[in-house]
Amino acid sequence: PTEPTMVLRLKFLNDTERLARVRPGDTVGALKRAYFPGQEQQVRLIYQGQLLRDDAQSLAALHLAHNSVLHCHISPHSPAPAPTGPRASADPTHAALDVGSLVLPLFVLMLAVLWYFQLQYRHVFTATATTFLAGLTLLFSFVAFTMYRR
Repeated sequence: PTEPTMVLRLKFLNDTERLARVRPGDTVGALKRAYFPGQEQQVRLIYQGQLLRDDAQSLAALHLAHNSVLHCHISPHSPAPAPTGPRASADPTHAALDVGSLVLPLFVLMLAVLWYFQLQYRHVFTATATTFLAGLTLLFSFVAFTMYRR
């Protein structure tokens, strides 16, 4: 006996829709291959707010009903493959420098140097400068602990 087919609505960011005729036993990967040939790596399918990451997962396992809406996002370029092995992160062509992760250590280093100079060259720092440095340190500590508490 053949498996019954159902229709899924593929909705794109520009509000256009495309109908996909599938079987519940089909996988997410098979859906991508059938309706986005050559773009499988660029297509992101979202169902009920969840990104469908597992291409081997069947549509029946997702509890998709007839006429369900799958939101589709097609990125203009293929995502970079995930680095593997111990040398992958050291390869400059595959791992871009994440400047955002350097902001916290650089700010901590800057505060430490300023406190060192304040303690070693106390006569150069006015009461206002010392108060500002203490306030900046407290503000930074508060922000850092609230951000990284999660």
